[in-house]
Amino acid sequence: MRSEDPAITVPIPPRTRLDPQVEKFVRAMDADASQFGRRETVSIDEARAIAETVRKRWVAGGPAMARTQEHEVPTRHGAVRVRAYYPAQRALPGVFVYLHGGGFVLGSIDTHDRVMREYAQRAGIVVVGVHYTRAPDARFPRPMQECADVLRWVSANGALLGVDAAQLFVGGDSAGANFSMGASLELRDADENILQGIVLNYGSMSSNLYRNSVIQYGGGDYGLSLMSMMWFRAMHCASGADLIDPRLDILRAELHGLPPAWLVVAECDPVHDDMIELERMLREAGNHVDMKVYAGAAHSFLEAVSISDLAAEAFEDTARWLRLHSRT
Repeated sequence: MRSEDPAITVPIPPRTRLDPQVEKFVRAMDADASQFGRRETVSIDEARAIAETVRKRWVAGGPAMARTQEHEVPTRHGAVRVRAYYPAQRALPGVFVYLHGGGFVLGSIDTHDRVMREYAQRAGIVVVGVHYTRAPDARFPRPMQECADVLRWVSANGALLGVDAAQLFVGGDSAGANFSMGASLELRDADENILQGIVLNYGSMSSNLYRNSVIQYGGGDYGLSLMSMMWFRAMHCASGADLIDPRLDILRAELHGLPPAWLVVAECDPVHDDMIELERMLREAGNHVDMKVYAGAAHSFLEAVSISDLAAEAFEDTARWLRLHSRT
């Protein structure tokens, strides 16, 4: 079933105020980023270095792992580095492959190191972070295909990783959530039923930027801006045809036959409407889907877990969902 691009509803609903702790995170991120040039005015290497610097304070602290281990994973496009996180207490025998966000261009397993440690500790599950090749070094569909191949590798190498690979979950935030859906669709179409579930954190699921939530929250004072969304797509897509490819514009895809999905939706987020539409489409296609909208949350709010009760709540909700959909 294909979703038609909806027109903007007039009048646009009023904006909601950010949760105070999330607002503190957003303002701090803005202040730190303001010390540097805007990402679209500097080189890609500089933009990535700025993203790493701005996120350093939010990566610090948090759960300590029993160990981490890195592997080089072969894919159809060459080797990809992954990092496995082993919590001190293992409650679940499976594995959660996590795809970091960053607009297809920025972000890394280092910027999302704490996010992955939080999941590992709270759910008691091994988490594998993927350092896929970012745009514009690699454009669509290569990074998504690398992620799909990593999932295949994890499924085939449970013994090496020390996990029950038959209980394989995939998830990610923002661009990583988009890749999670694209990779899940590729595996479904190849009749490779290796996934136990999909976790989608405030994902960018559509190339339609004429949504109410983009108009409400894309001005830049809620974190993610419309300008950033346009720049990210310009880096990621090689042609206009890519923008409407259903492996990227997920709301154009046939969504039947997918594993259970858990959607973490930020209320004050330009991609809020993408996620609401995705939940409806997944449900109407016959899939099991659970969703929670976090009132007052902004895009990337999980990274604020050191100061945000709302982020902690979202981590605990996801840990609970993973336990519910695991076989122990």
